[in-house]
Amino acid sequence: MGRIEFTAEIAELLGKVRRRPTAGWPWRPGEQVPDGLPVKQSWGWLFAPDGRVLTLVNPKDGICSLPGGSLEPEDDGDPAAALAREAGEEARAVIGRPYYLGYLYDRVGSANGGHECARVRMAAALRAVGPSEADPASGRHYRRLLVAPGLAVELLGWGEPGLRQARVAVAMAAHWLGVPAAANETIEELPVEGCTVFPGPVHPGGGSVPGH
Repeated sequence: MGRIEFTAEIAELLGKVRRRPTAGWPWRPGEQVPDGLPVKQSWGWLFAPDGRVLTLVNPKDGICSLPGGSLEPEDDGDPAAALAREAGEEARAVIGRPYYLGYLYDRVGSANGGHECARVRMAAALRAVGPSEADPASGRHYRRLLVAPGLAVELLGWGEPGLRQARVAVAMAAHWLGVPAAANETIEELPVEGCTVFPGPVHPGGGSVPGH
């Protein structure tokens, strides 16, 4: 692998990154969410045409995340709708059709009042981002980076389970979105004024959204 390129400003930001301990939720790739197990969260691997993914960094605490969050009443129980809404709120992102990857089984239910639940993972094309603004729900103002999926796992602190999840996301994106399996390694911050990321059509999809 060649040298990873990034600016001095990004280097300063990455120096603040604080990796969270992994939660240990079992990853269920390709499995539908079982009937009776509520879906409480939906997060997305959002791909640029060169195979990089959108990774959000909170400069105040150094925490990294993928776009996504909890399902709200306006999502009508649809993880894809929740992902599109959360990506818009957190990153001012416009995404293509989300494709279902699998789910994490949260047996402790920290997102469900202490009852077991599912945390869905999806993949989608990152079409564009608007002008950078704070998330209206949390007040967090994220920095928006495009990074290779493997590096995203490192920044997220997800370890080997995260790499397994990333491989599923990359395989799905390569098949349905036509992105390369080996991503561009450059770390790039998206402009604060916004930009188009993934113009034009992508491969027609057939991914399924989980029943729940």
